[in-house]
Amino acid sequence: MSGYRALLDALARPRFVGTPQHAAVRDTLKRELQARGYVVMDHRFAAAPRFPLRGRAAAEGINLIVVRPRVRVTAWLTAHYDSKGQPLSMAGRLQLVVLALAIVPVVLLATLDGASPWWWLATLVLPLTFLALNVATDGSPGAVDNASGVLAVLAVLDLLPADAPVGAILLDAEELGLVGARALVRERANLLHDTSLINFDGIDDRGGVVAFAHRPGALTRAVADALGVRPRRRLPVVVDGLALAPAVRECLTIMKGDWGTMRVVHTPRDTADRLTLSGVAEVARAVATALTPHS
Repeated sequence: MSGYRALLDALARPRFVGTPQHAAVRDTLKRELQARGYVVMDHRFAAAPRFPLRGRAAAEGINLIVVRPRVRVTAWLTAHYDSKGQPLSMAGRLQLVVLALAIVPVVLLATLDGASPWWWLATLVLPLTFLALNVATDGSPGAVDNASGVLAVLAVLDLLPADAPVGAILLDAEELGLVGARALVRERANLLHDTSLINFDGIDDRGGVVAFAHRPGALTRAVADALGVRPRRRLPVVVDGLALAPAVRECLTIMKGDWGTMRVVHTPRDTADRLTLSGVAEVARAVATALTPHS
């Protein structure tokens, strides 16, 4: 993966939607893809944080639609290329949500046992804390989330023959609430109709591979088999595959990591120097192997 190392360093920088760094990363991706012989088309849309996320003012988002000339795409590879920082890591936010849910039965039992009804105010503390801290900033380099996913897309494309019926969509504004994926489904659904889709979102060196089957099918099962994992139908994460699945024939999101990964995602610690890209190489080989019989 030596050729991808320099690209990781170029991508893994704070790149919140609408910032100059975000535009520079997009230009880098276009150059890389065009050098590989792909046609890159812009899909522009208005991007603003979706509730309950708060953040910067609305900006223009740009999905990159990537195809070979005169090749009909039957399978798409997707990954989002924007990043965001937050006051709490992904792990911290999950813990806060679990605590908020756990406090409800505790307060209910206390009330039934004769405690003051005012105890119910305690159930509001953690949700209000979550809302107060659910703000998006430009404070994370986003190496795992999701420069690694973008590199996985490129690595798979590089392993496939030039005439493979496989295209790519590098999605924007995922970090604002799947805004780019929703815009794509709303405005470019014809591209997705009757296709398969493999989405990459966070491919760390460490931890295990997780396959999130939004809409199972023959290709998604083949990919999961090549990865040596059993697809899961539900996970407590928000990824572009959730928005894209209704528009395609089958859809799978691939992630790799562990609790330590979630502790750095959306923080300044999500840097390129903690990745060797061994996880990207592992995942890319498996996906390319599964795609080859379908090419």
